[in-house]
Amino acid sequence: MEFFTKKEQIAILSVVVLILGIIGGKVLFKEKEPETSDIGIVQDKSILEVSDQAEELKPALIMVHVSGQVYHPGIYELILGDRVVDVVDLAGGLTKQADLDRINLAKKLNDEDKIYIPSVDEILTVEADIIQSSSGSGLLNINSCSQQELESLPGIGEVIANRVVEYRNTSRFQKPEDIMNVSGIGDSKYEQIKDLITVK
Repeated sequence: MEFFTKKEQIAILSVVVLILGIIGGKVLFKEKEPETSDIGIVQDKSILEVSDQAEELKPALIMVHVSGQVYHPGIYELILGDRVVDVVDLAGGLTKQADLDRINLAKKLNDEDKIYIPSVDEILTVEADIIQSSSGSGLLNINSCSQQELESLPGIGEVIANRVVEYRNTSRFQKPEDIMNVSGIGDSKYEQIKDLITVK
């Protein structure tokens, strides 16, 4: 005796196949879905890494002020590691009055540097002032003393002494406290040297 007719057996079989198909589809979808999302994550990471590398490779830009014996004094944008000769070229080159013995064209530049190109006439004037500055006062004339003499002052090293020289080449000190206009010399450092310097 048969429990189901052929039509009923076919109907039941169809339902079973349909259910198995649905279950199988869900299983396959779940297995593939993480792979797709993993690929997306990997791609995102790769894009970020490439972006970071590009940022690291971007050259650092600096601003440098050049004045004195160049044809086009002004502020120029350069790349960190460029040298004085590079900013001189951007400024149109040296004039005939420039004294090459007083500048280092090979010196590397840093952001906010000021490069002053002196003339031969200025150097002669400074040398004459140095001779006149050997008075009996015992004070150091910051308008005419040499860089080495400036370095002998307490708290004044090579870098700050060089800044003092560059400053006075464009603007002479009117009074001793004007030296605080030089970057790196504040109130405390001025207190150390005020009794050792003069502008006369």
